[in-house]
Amino acid sequence: MGKVIIRVENISKQYRLGSVGTGSFVHDLNRTWHKLRGKDDPYLKIGEENNRLTKGLSEYVWALQNINFNVSQGEVIGIIGRNGAGKSTLLKILSRTTSPTTGSVKIKGRVASLLEVGTGFHPELSGRENIFLNGAILGMTKQEIKRKFDEIVDFAGVERYIDTPVKRYSSGMYVRLAFGVAAHLEPEILIVDEVLAVGDADFQKKALGKMKDVSTREGRTVLFVSHNMTAVQNLCKSTILLSNGTIKEIGETGYIISKYFAGVKKKDIPFAEITDRSGNGNFRFQKGNIKMTSSDIYNVVDTFSEVQFDLEFSLNGDHEINNSRIDIGINNIKGDRVGWLSSDILGYAPDLSTGKISFSIINFPLAPGDYNCNLYCETNGDIADWITEVMEFTVTEKDYYRTGKMVPANQGDVLLKYNVVL
Repeated sequence: MGKVIIRVENISKQYRLGSVGTGSFVHDLNRTWHKLRGKDDPYLKIGEENNRLTKGLSEYVWALQNINFNVSQGEVIGIIGRNGAGKSTLLKILSRTTSPTTGSVKIKGRVASLLEVGTGFHPELSGRENIFLNGAILGMTKQEIKRKFDEIVDFAGVERYIDTPVKRYSSGMYVRLAFGVAAHLEPEILIVDEVLAVGDADFQKKALGKMKDVSTREGRTVLFVSHNMTAVQNLCKSTILLSNGTIKEIGETGYIISKYFAGVKKKDIPFAEITDRSGNGNFRFQKGNIKMTSSDIYNVVDTFSEVQFDLEFSLNGDHEINNSRIDIGINNIKGDRVGWLSSDILGYAPDLSTGKISFSIINFPLAPGDYNCNLYCETNGDIADWITEVMEFTVTEKDYYRTGKMVPANQGDVLLKYNVVL
């Protein structure tokens, strides 16, 4: 990688809940009094972490605390975390739309940001006028913008409406044009938030390709925030994991994504350490993973994809086995059975001496949400091993119907392929 183009040093951001600005008039006077005496801001010493799962006692909250990282020229960095982790606040600071409470950010080069629908566009101006306005804000000359104009309009697919005020655009048109402007007007740094989820599936694919292109071919830097882990995996080599306003870990994207999902769900316990199990002990499940055949990420899958359940096990003692079966029960987070895989129902007798078995589902039907599995093995008609609520996995929220609308979690356990018949 090239030189460091973004240097984030010990930044923190504090908000006062229920207030606009830094605080009350009394607090501002207190801050000024401490500053005149050469003392620290007294309100920087108080406040709680940004944890939405607990009820705080302080009126101050730290949206970010002690954030440190560097980004080199040409890097594509992912930023992931649960809602409220501080992702949007961090991007606003990097985009210079808000300032950190403490610490500093050093950026070399022009920054183009796409943080939310409506950012950077004047609603009363036409698409054409907004292109030139944004280019001017980025410091480009009129001739430079003209050279890129046709490319931007073609990319966004809004040629017919380019002289229409953008307040009349649909959200999808708005995002397509905004991304086209941000990506084509040659900023050294491109910052993109979850806003791409508004676009349709074809545009998302095109936008991801453009971000990869501006990085690899043009050497520009991209910071990408998304809840679509497949997109993060495909685009970013390195990823930052935020949790409650702090950096939990920075590293290779596949590893960080697995850490994120491990944190969302309860801590995994190695099968060998599970004591709450049934069976005679002649057979023991040792390990299990779930993955899409098209991905290297474990325990995160898409609906309608090909999914493989891989199990590893061991035989204990020298026992003659005349017949055996291995089952996987799939449960939703409420504990309801939503699927069942069985070697017996397929008429398949597994060879237990191999120590492993895999079940493949060609068109995975489960809807977005969190699930876990029960594992069962029977040998010679007796229960050999039976463990429950293991192999937790997540089915991602995504635009499965290619309509530009995300299919959310908790809308049932099965996703149906269907049409409306008139």
